[in-house]
Amino acid sequence: MDKVSSDCPYPGCFFCVMKEGNPSKRRASVLKFFRELPIQDDDGQVLPISGLWNTAMAHPNDPEFIELGIFECMAALIWKGLKNRRWLSHDQNIYIPYYAAHIIGSYTMNMEEFAESAVHAGVIPPLVELLRGRLTWVEQRVAVRALGHLATYASTFPSIASNGEILELSIQLAMSSLEIVYSHFYQYVDRRLSYHCDLLTRGMGGVEMESRKAEEWASQLQCWSLQLINCFAFKHEFLPTICKPEFLIKLPGMWGGLVNENSPAGIGLLRTICHQKLGRGPVASCPGIIDALCNIARSSDDWQYMAIDCLLWLLQDPNTCHKVIDKVVPVLVDLAEITTLGDHKKLGDSIVSVLQECIQSQGSGRSSISNRTKEQIEDVLNSKQRLKWEKNMPKEDLHIKQAAALVVKLEGNSLFSSGNISGAASKYSEALALCPMRSRKERVVLYSNRAQCHLLLQQPLAAISDATRALCLHKPVNRHAKSLWRRAQANDMLGLAKESLLDAILFINECSQSNDPDLSLRQNKVPDYAERLVKKQMRAAWLFREAAVKHGGVHSQGDGGDMYGPETDDSEWETASESDIGNDGRDDMGDDDDGDWNNDDDRKDYDKPSMKDIKHGYNVQLAEEEP
Repeated sequence: MDKVSSDCPYPGCFFCVMKEGNPSKRRASVLKFFRELPIQDDDGQVLPISGLWNTAMAHPNDPEFIELGIFECMAALIWKGLKNRRWLSHDQNIYIPYYAAHIIGSYTMNMEEFAESAVHAGVIPPLVELLRGRLTWVEQRVAVRALGHLATYASTFPSIASNGEILELSIQLAMSSLEIVYSHFYQYVDRRLSYHCDLLTRGMGGVEMESRKAEEWASQLQCWSLQLINCFAFKHEFLPTICKPEFLIKLPGMWGGLVNENSPAGIGLLRTICHQKLGRGPVASCPGIIDALCNIARSSDDWQYMAIDCLLWLLQDPNTCHKVIDKVVPVLVDLAEITTLGDHKKLGDSIVSVLQECIQSQGSGRSSISNRTKEQIEDVLNSKQRLKWEKNMPKEDLHIKQAAALVVKLEGNSLFSSGNISGAASKYSEALALCPMRSRKERVVLYSNRAQCHLLLQQPLAAISDATRALCLHKPVNRHAKSLWRRAQANDMLGLAKESLLDAILFINECSQSNDPDLSLRQNKVPDYAERLVKKQMRAAWLFREAAVKHGGVHSQGDGGDMYGPETDDSEWETASESDIGNDGRDDMGDDDDGDWNNDDDRKDYDKPSMKDIKHGYNVQLAEEEP
């Protein structure tokens, strides 16, 4: 049996107690320690609390400390810090409320029975006080995390919901969290609280690391607030509180930066709201939200399917369909040929079914569709019918159609090379009309080439539409490098920084894995034009951008200039990108490309890059493209 050290200066030291070899004695000593810790004023209390924090993070499902009263102890310590500022400011006690709330959150994130024990131990009231901002934003962050975990379980949610203040506080925190962290920590280096710096960097200090970690924690503060609100959003009685225009309009912009790849962000909350009839009305009444949902649906990030779900539900609801149909249909038409998106199988078929319902509902007089919208839907339905017809055509006839499409495409390439961009776009449209529907690779090239024409003709919306169609047809979905780049440029023209940034980073990731000599890795260098676009959009989409503008700029790294690089001349971007135009098409078409004639469902569907891949994507080293 291990013996308790006689050299320890602290009677009843937690670390000495844990060395006790006799299990029953150790449990009795731990029980006593948890009971007595909140009433002691000895120095060195932060050490056992930090040790408990490490244990909770490493073994969140271990019931031993739960049974011995750790929740009661942590709740009492938070109350002590809130009520006794003299004790809080003594020694290193300032850290204790943070660690205590973090411990509660860690032990309740997986186990419902632990969450029930926490509620019975009275953790909710002190956590709510931290959520109110009684201390600082650092404690708010761990309080909203813990309350969010407690709200996820059916047995403990009523205890959270009974405190009406929690939802209102969470909504306010979601809207103001970035400004709070910016103004209370990021903006003024010389005013940063030392214990905040220590917590953020865990001893590995430095102004730059503190600033970057503050961005990550600010993002988490917002995302965990949204997660807590999301628990309320499943209950219709709370939707009137959540669905206020001043909050809804901000949700699409609450994306959590690029550091929280597992967070659904604001779009996830919107999806929960749109899933319920009571929530769809307020969403449909905010044009800005519909525009944002359309932009996200035509993007390549991990939240694309959430936006698509929202649009489909809004379109299927007779009470909201007429408000959104003219904006939503063009987007869904572009996505109609998408196959698998994450766990969503045959998503394009679901989209076509909803569009078909819109036409049928017009006939019943339930909704009014403009002629333009009706034509777009009918084009999609005709394409599906055309695919059915082609299945019954002899393979030789399909090859003839494919060869005819190639001839027209080459004519378009020639017109493009001679500077007749409009003529080239027309030829690509003609080739698309000839090309068999199952010739997916060739159609990817045609749409992508036409997107390039639209870019040069200063038609960014048309370029986004064509690039999106190419990306939906591509196998794997959203991984066609040149279409990603063209859509990144088009989004840039429209001032859609986040969408442009995600496409540009994915473009760089695809280049790093491509066998295309125009795109592949050479000399370990990122193409200058891609690097410039990424830096520009990272400045524009900077997490603290809005707060920085509101507070009149920032100190040192402020607007992201030093962080993301200086401003650069954008004029080269449109001409710097390589194009499929000029390719003779033999790589994308012909008898040796049997894949176009096989069942697409039998092909290997590669994993889409995670948000973690996206976050680090701009650091991939690529070659500079030849002019």
